[in-house]
Parts: sequence; structure tokens; C-alpha cells
Amino acid sequence: MGNFDESGEYTPRLITENDLGSLTLDEAYSATMVDVQNGQLVEGTVVRVDKDEVLLDIGYKSEGVIPPRELSIRNGVDPSEIVSVGEKIEAVVLQREDKEGRLVLSKKRAQYERAWGRIEEIKAGDGMVSGAVIEVVKGGLIVDIGLRGFLPASLVELRRVRDLQPYIGTTIDAKIIELDKNRNNVVLSRRAWLEETQKEQREEFLHNLRPGEVRNGVVSSVVNFGAFVDLGGMDGLVHVSELSWKHVDHPGSVVTVGDEIEVQVLEVDLGRERISLSLKATQQDPWQEFAGAHQVGELVYGRVTKLVPFGSFVQVGDGIEGLVHISEMSAHHVDLPEQVVTPGEELWVKIIDLDLQRRRISLSIKQAAEGGVVAAEYQEHFGEHAYDAEGNFIGGESSEGQEAWAELYGGEDVVVEASDDVVVEASDDDPETTEL
Repeated sequence: MGNFDESGEYTPRLITENDLGSLTLDEAYSATMVDVQNGQLVEGTVVRVDKDEVLLDIGYKSEGVIPPRELSIRNGVDPSEIVSVGEKIEAVVLQREDKEGRLVLSKKRAQYERAWGRIEEIKAGDGMVSGAVIEVVKGGLIVDIGLRGFLPASLVELRRVRDLQPYIGTTIDAKIIELDKNRNNVVLSRRAWLEETQKEQREEFLHNLRPGEVRNGVVSSVVNFGAFVDLGGMDGLVHVSELSWKHVDHPGSVVTVGDEIEVQVLEVDLGRERISLSLKATQQDPWQEFAGAHQVGELVYGRVTKLVPFGSFVQVGDGIEGLVHISEMSAHHVDLPEQVVTPGEELWVKIIDLDLQRRRISLSIKQAAEGGVVAAEYQEHFGEHAYDAEGNFIGGESSEGQEAWAELYGGEDVVVEASDDVVVEASDDDPETTEL
């Protein structure tokens, strides 16, 4: 109802107020809508989530559309896993109007812009980022740090990792080592973070490691020059020369990745954080073993491994080779070793010199033919007709020597070549061999 004044005039009740002024209704409606430009960062409320699009109300004349590819830096995601109805999110305007007249937005671009600022601050402060591994790509991993960070395979761990699949879905910490916004390039290094965080642990581990002590470890990698062994805190190197008392063509013939072995610490370099190890130091030295069981004047059975101008090398034990100088090959004059022996031939030789310190054995075929005491390990393989009561050799078939060789040293019917790591110094009077 309206009102009557004192004079009885009736004033009707005010239903509406004309507050538009000179604006038309359409102009007034448009004035309530926000104005947006391409590239502008806006905030809105999710009003619908479909499989092929998300609608966002930002107060514009129409709702903005976010295509699935613009929802996340992750590929092939379900929109319902990224946003939900009623959620407030930021987005960047890609197009005010596409060909269908729609406002096209990108949540991913907004996240990208926000992340760049944060990433640049972390890089400037030499900080660390954390993110989930979302993809395995050629050469490494993609890590979600608000944008797509690339983590090269060589920088995932302290040593290179061959299988990257187990890292999918895990959250890792890493350092930023390269940042280029123009190229949209972010390179990460988890190894740098591990090295930094484990520095104190490594220093403590090295200080507690003493040359000469024996440690158990696991072979972590095998390379041409040796094998790396994980000691439970750091890796140490067993150089190829320290893998075996025998000549080693390739470390892979001695150890394989995953082997549990016992090694001796040779050297600890605190400045370079390097550990030198030895596998052979934990094993019986075949030269010590041979010298303990044999003496000069004994007859031993051997196999010719290599001919040289001044004689031949004969293997007389596991990893033990001696030199038969050309002057000790026969009672008559010999011009060339091949006039007497051939590689692979098995025969009796006499030990005429045994130098353990210099790891050299001089042998004689000529003196073996004259007889002598048979080495103890061979005596059990011959009947009493082969040697007398004092052990002096008086006869026997060569086949018996071959049988003894087979039982003692494996009996391979192959020609064993002498190591190329042997330098030979020789004269007619004093043949010598020196191991490098």
C-alpha cells in the first residue's frame, strides 16, 4: 500500500528505483561483466567438469572453457582427477573468443607462470625442488615441479641407473642445474642433491676407513679398467690389476654386477674422495703357495704357453709360469725353441731357480731329462716304478703326467698364451722375466 499525507493526498508505494541513469539495460548488464584480454591471469569457480572440457565462471559474459590438454602438465589425465565443481582455480586467457565464440582458458599456463617465478627464486638461492616423477622419456625422467622438469638418467643417482620405470610415481628431491624460460627448459640433478646431502656421511665414512682392513661389498658396476664395489657407504675401485693373481683380459671374466665379495682397502684419498681396493689381496698368493710347496731341483709337470726367441714359457701351476731358457732346452745346441717344443705341449721340467721376491722361476727341460726328485703333488699319481725311495724320478709314461695335470689344474686341452704384460730381459747366461 501507499501512504496518505495530512491533506489526504495519496502517495503510491515505490516498487523500483531508476538507478540506471542514462544507461540502457544492455549497457548496465555489460558493465557488471569483467573485461579480459588474451594472456591475462584470472580466477574463477569450476561450475562443470566433463570428460572433454571444464567450465570456469570468472564473471565474464560467458563461462570459460578449459580443454583437457590445458588442465595439467601431465599428459592424458582425467579432468575429474585435476579439478572438482566449486573449486576456485587460476587460469590464463588463451582466446577471448574462438571460432565458436567461446572464452578459452588454460589452468596449465597459470600454473606454469606461477611455477616459473618460484623456480627462479629457488635457483637463485641454490635451493632444492621436490616433485613427483610423471614420465619416462628418452634419456631420463620428467618431474612435476609445477612445470615439466627434465632429470637426465645420468643424474638420477650417484651412479647411472639403467631401469628408470621404478621411479614413476615416486617423489624425489633435486637441484636445478639449468633454467631457460625462453626455451622452456628446466634441467634437474638428483645426483647433485645426493652429493650435497651425503657429503658429511661420505667424509665420516672415509675417515673411518683404514688401508689394510678387509671389507665386504657388492659389485656395483664393471668397466674395462676394473670393477666398482659398494662398501655400504661409498663405492671403491678394484683396478683390473688387483682383481686376480692371474692375468685378466677383462674384469667381467672375474666378477659380475651383484656379486658379494671380500676386498682389502689399499688406499683412501680424502681429497679426491676415492677408495682403492684389492680383491686378490684377500686371496692366496699362488706364488707364495707354489714356493711353499716346491724347491729348487724338483721335477714338475707343465704346459708350454709361449715361445720367444730366447726360450719358452711353461705353466707349472695355477697362474704360475716359468722360463725355460734356450740353453736349458736340450743337451745339444738349439737355434730356435720350436725345434724342441710347441705351444700346448705338456712335459717335465726341473726347477733350477725360484725367486719369490721377484716372482720368477727358471726351468730346465735338459736337466729334467737327467732325472730328479718328483714334486710331492705328482708322486701320488705314479706307481713305485716311476721313482725310487728318495723320490728320484726313474721313469713313467707321459700320460700319467697328463692325468696329474688334469687333476691338479683342470686339464683344459687348450693352448694357454702367456700374458702380454710380461717384459722379458734375457741374456745367454742369465735369463730373467719381470712382471709389470
